[in-house]
Amino acid sequence: MIPEIGQFALIIALTLSFFQGWFGLIGAHNNNLKTIILVKPIVNAQLLFVIVAFAALSYSFLTNDFSVLYVANHSHRALPAFYKFSAVWSAHEGSLLLWILILSCWTISVACLSKTLPEIFSVRVLGVLGLLNFGFLLFTLLTSNPFERVWPIPFDGNDLNPLLQDIGLAIHPPILYIGYVGFSVAYAFAVAAMLSGKLDQKWARWTRPWTTGAWLFLTVGIGLGSWWAYYELGWGGWWFWDPVENASFMPWLIGTALIHSLAVTEKRGLFKSWTLLLSVTAFSLSLLGTFLVRSGILISVHAFATDPERGLFILIFLTIVIGGALSLYAYKAPKMDEHAHFNAFSRETFLLLNNVLLVVTATLILIGTLSPLVMEVFNLGKISIGPPWFEIAIMVPMLPLLVLVPMGMHSLWINQEPAGLYKKLRFPLIAAIIFGFIITSFLYGRVGLLLIIGSITALWIMLSSIISFKSQWLLFRSKQSLNRSITGMSLAHFGLGVFVFGVTIVSAFNIEADRSISVGDSISVAGYEYKLNAINEVDGPNYRAIEAEIDVFQNNEFLAQLKPQKRTYIVQQSPMTEAAILAKWNKDLFIALGDSLGNGAWSIRVQYKPMIRWIWLGCIVMALGGLISISDRRYRKKIQDK
Repeated sequence: MIPEIGQFALIIALTLSFFQGWFGLIGAHNNNLKTIILVKPIVNAQLLFVIVAFAALSYSFLTNDFSVLYVANHSHRALPAFYKFSAVWSAHEGSLLLWILILSCWTISVACLSKTLPEIFSVRVLGVLGLLNFGFLLFTLLTSNPFERVWPIPFDGNDLNPLLQDIGLAIHPPILYIGYVGFSVAYAFAVAAMLSGKLDQKWARWTRPWTTGAWLFLTVGIGLGSWWAYYELGWGGWWFWDPVENASFMPWLIGTALIHSLAVTEKRGLFKSWTLLLSVTAFSLSLLGTFLVRSGILISVHAFATDPERGLFILIFLTIVIGGALSLYAYKAPKMDEHAHFNAFSRETFLLLNNVLLVVTATLILIGTLSPLVMEVFNLGKISIGPPWFEIAIMVPMLPLLVLVPMGMHSLWINQEPAGLYKKLRFPLIAAIIFGFIITSFLYGRVGLLLIIGSITALWIMLSSIISFKSQWLLFRSKQSLNRSITGMSLAHFGLGVFVFGVTIVSAFNIEADRSISVGDSISVAGYEYKLNAINEVDGPNYRAIEAEIDVFQNNEFLAQLKPQKRTYIVQQSPMTEAAILAKWNKDLFIALGDSLGNGAWSIRVQYKPMIRWIWLGCIVMALGGLISISDRRYRKKIQDK
């Protein structure tokens, strides 16, 4: 009965989303108050029924209702309750329902927090969001019903994918989806602005906090995904250039460009066409990521097993959403007037270069991701594009971009004298050069061109951000007023520097060693000694494991005991490697247990990873900067729409 309630709730939500879109767009176009006033109550009702559907599916998982096909395929009686709940979004049908729930939450957030917007404009935005939800709800009900029954009812389920039986499943996908779906708000704002014909500085101010909010969640989501893959997959890497990883990185790049473009549009009334196009593109790439995951056209460890019908539906939906917005853009963009001017050496120029380089980076990643598919479709042969290509492709535009970051941060609007900018940045540049050489040559004992460039650039960004933050603090002490937008910007750029420094150091000084070891023996890797004390058999709730006890020493001083495991999950008989990690602020010691080699010997992989935690710390700091930015009080001030 509960699954039928959930399915019925989805049908009602589908109906409500259609009327939300119809009343919002047609009512705003005709200025019909009778329909306009119905939009926000419909938004509330739609969210309620989506919550009912999501709760019904969660209840089915928690109560082991294996009459529901989706539950039978992705759960098991022995599965811990925590994983039963997170299994709700572990595969295609449930993750799509989570997407719909998050989109409904973003929609009601706009409805509740849009008091500073003109009524007609906010209704248009809600109308666009309603039609987007209608498309996803229709897709769910026609091709991906999570409440489909199965007969005969199995006694037990097939269990959850062992890779997903981890806390990462509970936090990474929801946060990533909040970021993905959040760009739908920027998309809706852009479409509403083009429909109304009012694209001005006020529109940019309305759009900025929503875009920044989506960006900060996507930043955290990508960071969590990297951290999850690092410790769960047993390989010790933090990024693999997997197609679905790329699909999350591309909207992040475009979203970053969009945030900077919105700043110029709000401040100077420039880059309107840029801003509109980036708003559409950011959400388009989020939809593309959905298509890649669910269509089955690309091979990925993240991809859901799906049939071609689903991929075709999403492709049609993607064509309508993107094609419609781009057609409207092509019609409206030539009519946009930008009268403000700026000199070649100014903040506007630096931000324009920033946008160009970010778009180029995203385009190169898109080409690398889709090229194998295009070659195969047109019978041009098969190619494989791996990490080396992506690393070179991203390095070419990103290095000059990173060099330009401090210059864009500290330059003036309209016109910036080069001498004045040099005076501001000479100290952090000199300090970055000195400390960059000291850190790489004295602490790590190596000097290389890319290593030096990466270290100096990272330190330059961090030191420049500190100077910017200090200037804001001095203004705060004198005027009792803190510009949270600029403060958040400074902190986000500082986080970028932290991230770049972590990537630079771990890429240059990572040490990996595959060794064999027997009980009682020791091995040495990167100045640390690892002694295997014992091999034990342990039982989990739904798995059996071989567990090693390994003592770690440095200079004959005991540091810790690590217990890596080799698990076999009972139902699926899937082997899994559970790495053991000794985590410090400046390094990780990573151990993964391999297979038995016979005669009491075991293979192990030992890795020394300096500064790897700084990668994820940088993501957190960047997101925190975004959070401070959207707390700026000017976003809560009502602006009269004349």
